[in-house]
Amino acid sequence: MKKVAVVLAGCGAKDGSEISETVTLLLALDQHNIQYQCFAPNENQHHVINHVTSHVANEERNVMVESARIVRGDILPIEDFNADEFDALFFPGGFGAAKNLFTYAIDGMNFTVNRHVEKAIRDIHEQGKPIGAMCIAPMMLAKVLGNVMITMGSESNRQAAEVRSFGAEHIETENGGVVGDIKNKVFTTPCFMLDATLKDIYQDAWNLVEAVSAEC
Repeated sequence: MKKVAVVLAGCGAKDGSEISETVTLLLALDQHNIQYQCFAPNENQHHVINHVTSHVANEERNVMVESARIVRGDILPIEDFNADEFDALFFPGGFGAAKNLFTYAIDGMNFTVNRHVEKAIRDIHEQGKPIGAMCIAPMMLAKVLGNVMITMGSESNRQAAEVRSFGAEHIETENGGVVGDIKNKVFTTPCFMLDATLKDIYQDAWNLVEAVSAEC
């Protein structure tokens, strides 16, 4: 049975991983009979957002502890990731991913990537194993890997131009679309970078898993 790693960024689109993307990804993996293990940084998230008011809350939460809410506690710290043990690596999106895994939502194009997350990306890539990324997460792959082919959804999204500054090639897609860079084994899908319903997100997740599993 194939086994993959899924890296989470918390629980909730505004300050963690997008829950719809995460759950549909895990469902698609299960439906493809692929075993998964989730990881997350064991550190405080950038901030906590009240998802009703969108205001910053005066509290602190741990990224791994919050991520554990989605996966019923079955999660490990990202520093424990070992590329030798997995056939592929996946990243759901969410605005919080661009705060807690990399800092694009905070620092714009001067963003940095969590060192353990970057190491996971580089290690799996150097072993020639595939990486799947959803929504905003491909921005991180463009920064770390450079010359890869990805999608951020519409060509009119400013992120389409931004990823090119890292040497990446941007390909426009619609809901359900997956851009596959076969040479680099990088697979990306737009999710909420486009107007999307839950059905669209599930289709994105299913198609992403189909594409990645064919390269494992």
